[in-house]
Amino acid sequence: MNTFLKGMSILVVATFLGEVVEFLVNMILARELGESGMGHYMTILPTIFLIMMLASFELPVSISKMIAEKDESYHQSMIKHAIRLAVVFTMVLLIAAAIAFPFIPVFKDYHPLLKWVVLSLIPVMTISAIARGFFMGKQDMGKIAISHFIRRAVQLLLLSALFQFFEFGSETALLVAFCTLAGSELVVFLYLLHYFILSYQRIKSVPGKHVGGREVRKSLVEVSVPTTGLRIFHSLTHAVQPFLIKFAIVSAGLSSEMATEQFGMMAGIAMTIGFFPAFIAHSFLIILIPTVSKAYAEKEYFKLQKLLQQVMLLTLLYGLPAVTAFYFLAEPLTNTFFHSMQAAVFLQLLAPYFLFHYFTIPMQAFLIGLGLVKDAFIHSVYATVVTFSLIYLVGSRPEWGMEGVIVGMNTGSMVILLLHYLTICKKIGITWMAKSPIKDSRY
Repeated sequence: MNTFLKGMSILVVATFLGEVVEFLVNMILARELGESGMGHYMTILPTIFLIMMLASFELPVSISKMIAEKDESYHQSMIKHAIRLAVVFTMVLLIAAAIAFPFIPVFKDYHPLLKWVVLSLIPVMTISAIARGFFMGKQDMGKIAISHFIRRAVQLLLLSALFQFFEFGSETALLVAFCTLAGSELVVFLYLLHYFILSYQRIKSVPGKHVGGREVRKSLVEVSVPTTGLRIFHSLTHAVQPFLIKFAIVSAGLSSEMATEQFGMMAGIAMTIGFFPAFIAHSFLIILIPTVSKAYAEKEYFKLQKLLQQVMLLTLLYGLPAVTAFYFLAEPLTNTFFHSMQAAVFLQLLAPYFLFHYFTIPMQAFLIGLGLVKDAFIHSVYATVVTFSLIYLVGSRPEWGMEGVIVGMNTGSMVILLLHYLTICKKIGITWMAKSPIKDSRY
């Protein structure tokens, strides 16, 4: 538990500093690109992040799980097979992307070099993913934390320097902004690669045991494919949700312009404030996957039960004060940071959504560590059906409108949390809040 708390503390501090730096990055981008340029930047950014996510193939998750479950004597053989799989996957994705990019409409409105910048990120992301997964599996959270901070800090330095000393046209400025993003990923890649090579050299000095390539590929694919599918599903639902919300509140009697304004206040202001504390939950996600995987592989059920209790308690200790502050200080928060008083009511109504979200992220890490990625995916589908149904059925009623939309979002977030929690309890031997007779064999 001491190792878990130490790694957690390092990640939380580094992620918080990264969030602060990202805020500064967005300030520079907004100032240099202008409203139109920032709009174009934010329009294509989800597409680029999707490509980067596909390039990583969720290898940090699958490799960390595999490394945590196996003895160190197997690591050299497993890493060799993982690298071979990654090289093949990268080549296939590069070829597919090179063929597909000219036909993707969103790229036609941008500088022609942007496609090549994004293409160059594919091998960088794949190799970085191997190194990141290795360090996560070894629970070397210091390097993971530093890499997160380096990514933001390098982008900030590059943006500040380039826009300070050079003048760019609007199209070129947009390209430069994306180049700084690619540059930061390249620096992280070099940092992780350097320490990965050093660690791999140490592993080679340890007498190793052979693991079959088929076994390693099967282990990686069983985790990476459903986890990637889960991420893609989330991306698609997040892309559809804004249109559904606006359609529902227009059906409730609002004009299209007013619906867009209300959605902007909810998504751009209330959710930006409400999701800020979630960097702690994402730190849990990173450290819990290898920790849970190792404990489950060794059948340490009592340790898993205690870990679940610790995570729930820590989440409650930061989550409850956070949403309480959002509720009672909604107007000062929205007015101070975004000069909007009207968004305060949305921030207050979304308080349950944010709190459930803080709990759901570490619960998802538990499911991955326990080998229940498919269950996590099914839970997401169920919760999305509930959310979308209520958004339309309640949000389209004239007396509800956006408040009805938020009711749907709160309900869906509660559904997925309960499904995650009950599935985890069943897997590790907890009946509701009481532990079953299953114990760690050492107790």
